[in-house]
Amino acid sequence: MTVNRSMSQVAKTSAPRIGLHLPIAGGLQNALTKAHALDCDTVQIFSRNPRGWKAKELMLEEVETFQRVRHETGIAPVVIHANYLINLAAADEVIREKSVASFREEVERGIVLGADYLVVHPGSAKGTCEADGVRTCGESLRAACDGLDLSRFRVLLENTAGQGACIGHRFEHLRDIIADCPALNLGVCFDTAHAFTAGYDIRDEDGLAATFDALERNVGTAQVRAVHFNDSKADYNSRVDRHWHIGLGHIGTEALARVAAHPKLTQAAFILETPQDELGDDSRNLAALRSFVAGRSQRP
Repeated sequence: MTVNRSMSQVAKTSAPRIGLHLPIAGGLQNALTKAHALDCDTVQIFSRNPRGWKAKELMLEEVETFQRVRHETGIAPVVIHANYLINLAAADEVIREKSVASFREEVERGIVLGADYLVVHPGSAKGTCEADGVRTCGESLRAACDGLDLSRFRVLLENTAGQGACIGHRFEHLRDIIADCPALNLGVCFDTAHAFTAGYDIRDEDGLAATFDALERNVGTAQVRAVHFNDSKADYNSRVDRHWHIGLGHIGTEALARVAAHPKLTQAAFILETPQDELGDDSRNLAALRSFVAGRSQRP
């Protein structure tokens, strides 16, 4: 039975869409099939090898298969995560040029597949200052997207943990990049673990309120279209990026339940990026997230 739903229908639902990042081994469509089997609404994938500069060209048959399976499963939104080598803030010209070309390719692939969002980290300002890195990121995004039709496909900037020289660990960085690219309609992907280790203490109600005040003030919570819903194996304000199983990390069950119940995130797709170390990890983490969403009506 076909269960496809349009994005306009999805936007009208009162609860967030739930899913996880899934592998594409054997074909891009396999991630959709597995997401459907896990009773997910949404999914995040890589559209190619995430650790290489060169991507295999998308063939018409695999694009048509992906779109058919998406229609059959009703998975929406479909989120693509950009490959890990891309550094749009790079001070090194060679790396920057390769990153711009690779990111443009990511956008083109997403458009061809009919995906909804492309998540990207702002990059590393190694060799320069944060302010220069932020400016370079904006310039790189404009160059990479020049001439492309983004009317049905949106790039989302992800907040980072701030590990090394990475920018994006302050919401002000995202604000300035977005302001530098007004024609691109950039959105935001909010990562719970990254925010926590970057110094946004979401463990209690006051800290969560302060975090969302800062998010609203700088980028607007309505622009948060995806949430990477992860606990953290790393300590608060450690600037270390280590995702962990829901309720077993330093953020904890209570705090994550408040995030899932937050009224300003109902428009966002909630996507787990938790480890898949043992059989059943995905199901257990999904069950925890579902329980938080199910209990949102009982929360203030």
